[in-house]
Amino acid sequence: MSLKIVALVAAAMLVAAISPAHATEVVVDQQNKEFSEKSLHIKVGDSVKFVNKDDLVHEVHSATDGYDFDLGAQKPGSETAYTFDKPGTVKVRCAIHPKMKLEVVVE
Repeated sequence: MSLKIVALVAAAMLVAAISPAHATEVVVDQQNKEFSEKSLHIKVGDSVKFVNKDDLVHEVHSATDGYDFDLGAQKPGSETAYTFDKPGTVKVRCAIHPKMKLEVVVE
């Protein structure tokens, strides 16, 4: 095997070893003015897909300083995903229905 081929194989193996694992998408339903989960533990880079199964509009957002996102108005039947890109504990709320609470722990 030539030196160039050995170097290319070694480089490919190194990239594979340090590449992050595939991100996961977790589904959280919104139904009966509640999130289907009260708490989630996910990894940095994972996404949460919020699916509105209610017949009402919801507005999912972060209530945690330094972890700002607002998915806007979600009409019935819609779904919106958000990727959590840094570690921390994030309080997720619905701006329309304040009793809707979800805690996402991103590790």
